[in-house]
Amino acid sequence: MEAVVFVFSLLDCCALIFLSVYFIITLSDLECDYINARSCCSKLNKWVIPELVGHTLVTVLMLISLHWFIFLLNLPVAAWNIYRYIMVPSGNMGVFDPTEIHNRGQLKSHMKEAMIKLGFHLLCFFMYLYSMKS
Repeated sequence: MEAVVFVFSLLDCCALIFLSVYFIITLSDLECDYINARSCCSKLNKWVIPELVGHTLVTVLMLISLHWFIFLLNLPVAAWNIYRYIMVPSGNMGVFDPTEIHNRGQLKSHMKEAMIKLGFHLLCFFMYLYSMKS
């Protein structure tokens, strides 16, 4: 049973790594003016809920399977994703809003967040890989 938990977590982590890379590439395209803000935000907002569900699912799975260290490691990122989704102001397009993405350095903060998540998911990938072996 434990191997199944870590195989699923590994596959989910791979999907989250690809999603983080997609966020970074799309935000870089916006930064270089290859795409407009509305197109960028609609592309990214489409993947916010799948990212939220994927990460929350692994966090809950680690809680159910009693892997406390991995659960506690994943909990802040899952909580941040939920908080970010819940705190979207009314009237905004979503977490990524085209009218606000260039204001107040939001583009840089979104890019930094995507880079941090990429690093976190890479760390988790190798941790799940090692745990699967044990």
